Amino acid sequence: MFHETRSRAGNALNKFREPSRFFRTWVEAPLTTGAVTPSGPVLAQKMAEFIPAQSNNPVLELGPGTGPITKAILEAGISKGRLTCLEYSADFCKHLSEKFEGLNVVEGDAYNMHSSLGHIVPNSLCAVVSGLPLVSRPMELRLKCIRDAFDLMRPGAPFIQFSYSLASPVTLNSRMFSWSKTGWIVKNFPPARVWIFRKPF
Repeated sequence: MFHETRSRAGNALNKFREPSRFFRTWVEAPLTTGAVTPSGPVLAQKMAEFIPAQSNNPVLELGPGTGPITKAILEAGISKGRLTCLEYSADFCKHLSEKFEGLNVVEGDAYNMHSSLGHIVPNSLCAVVSGLPLVSRPMELRLKCIRDAFDLMRPGAPFIQFSYSLASPVTLNSRMFSWSKTGWIVKNFPPARVWIFRKPF
C-alpha cells in the first residue's frame, strides 16, 4: 500500500515538473519558448497524423521543448532511429535525452539549422514537425526557416506547424509552398490549429 501511494505521488510530481520547467524557460526566454505551457496531447497527436505513414524516410522535429509532440511522433510509429530533434535550450536537450533514451537530440538553432544538421541528407526528410514560436520572429526569418527545412525535405513532404493565431504563421501569397490547415483544436489550451506547408514537386 505504501509503495503504491509513493508511486502515485511520484507520477503526480513528474506531471507537474514538465509544465513548471516549460514555464520557467518561457519566463527566461519568451521569444525562443513561445508558449507558457507545453502543447497538449490532442494537438500533438493531430500534428503527428500528418507524417506520411507509408514512408520510411527520416523525420525532423523543430523546437521539441519538453517532448509532448515528440511522444506523439514516436507513438505514431516513427522509430527513434528515424527522428532527429533540434532544440535550442540545453536544459530541454538534457531533459529529452533522459526522457527518450536513444533519441537523437541536437542542440542548435532552427533558424540556422544547416549548421547543426549536417548529418541529414538533402531531399531526404518525409516530414518536418515544428513546435517553434514562428510568430515571435520577423516574417523573413519564418520563411527562411521553412525554406531551409525544404532543402532537407522530399518533394511533397509536409512542414507541420501549430499556431494559436487566427492568421497563418507565414504569409500565404508565397509560391514556395502549397498549404492547408485544420479546424480549431479546442481541447488544447489555448485552442490551436495545425498548418501544413508542402514542398512543391
